[in-house]
Amino acid sequence: MKTVILAGGYGTRISEESVFKPKPMIEIGGQPILWHIMKGYSVYGIKDFIICAGYKQHVIKEWFADYFLHTSDITFDFEHDNQIIIHDKHAEKWRVTVVDTGLNTMTGGRVKRIQKYVGNEPFYLTYGDAVADVNIEKLTSFHMSHGKCVTLTSVSIAQQKGVLDIDKEDSVIAFREKDNEDGAVINGGFMVCNPALFDYLEDDTTVLEKGPMRKLASDGELKSYYHNGFWQCMDTKREKEKLEELWASGKAPWKIWED
Repeated sequence: MKTVILAGGYGTRISEESVFKPKPMIEIGGQPILWHIMKGYSVYGIKDFIICAGYKQHVIKEWFADYFLHTSDITFDFEHDNQIIIHDKHAEKWRVTVVDTGLNTMTGGRVKRIQKYVGNEPFYLTYGDAVADVNIEKLTSFHMSHGKCVTLTSVSIAQQKGVLDIDKEDSVIAFREKDNEDGAVINGGFMVCNPALFDYLEDDTTVLEKGPMRKLASDGELKSYYHNGFWQCMDTKREKEKLEELWASGKAPWKIWED
């Protein structure tokens, strides 16, 4: 299965960094948060990624173009036919498709634009600014067990995200924007989607978290996989600093891979 990562919106401006690069490329511990997300999926053997780029999309493309060089030992031999000799390869064996899904395209529109790269098969879908220690294997098994169109990962946290009303069978019966009175069981991303999701997406103006999610819920096609472990988005400078501190401590909860 492929993993689709939404990394194209303007997003929140958490620091002066986001003036020059998209938020998923802001670094935690010397690597973009996008890299951290991909490393988490890789633990479960998922190595085929589609990046929905837009704002400053060239930064993402250039980073991946240079990543192989930056992570390998190389001799530049300008004396003998300008050879480039690669001694050691340290880059992950990823297949990464970076798609310019438009500057002003909404989240649902971005997913719609990459339909041809996904094909007619289930796929993972998540946001490019949140890390977690979600067990992707268990998430996938849960999705395959119920046969509905979309499974999203729900987390309990007071954030301005999409609020979920969930019944005893883990069906999402309502999806709406958060208000100040909510106790906050929210959409944390880390979704598994059947290709039927594309039928709920119309054009570039489609906001995934509004019409499509609400329609999926009303159709009984949206399930919740509750995650009670670590989850943290990076919407503010304070949240970025929190993630940096966790990484520097050597105990980052989302780091489930070996060095």
